[in-house]
Amino acid sequence: MSTPARTIGRLFLGSSLVFAGVSHLTFARDEFQAQVPESLPLDPDTTVLASGVVEVGLGTALLFAKKRRGLVGVIAALFFIAVFPGNLAQWVHHRDGFGLDTEIKRFARLFFQPALVALALWSTREPRR
Repeated sequence: MSTPARTIGRLFLGSSLVFAGVSHLTFARDEFQAQVPESLPLDPDTTVLASGVVEVGLGTALLFAKKRRGLVGVIAALFFIAVFPGNLAQWVHHRDGFGLDTEIKRFARLFFQPALVALALWSTREPRR
């Protein structure tokens, strides 16, 4: 059985992913396009829409999956690793988005991705006994 802290972390992460995914699909599409690396051979809008769908799915799974919670956590962690190049591209190419309008802000954001990976793994694992 999960601890209350892990449950809160999982619910926070799942809710955040659903919100981010919906924002990819609606009001923040342009902002998210600033994070799409130029080296990605897909249309930036298509990339934003696809990642939004994935985020809604992962967030929903984090909120409601019970039997496969650990697997969902691993998949979410891998997703956060997969999108990290977008955060790096935003910093390297000096692209503004989401209030990240300085080098320091864009650089500081890079450190949030490892925290998301850790939260995805920690919040979906059963505590050791």
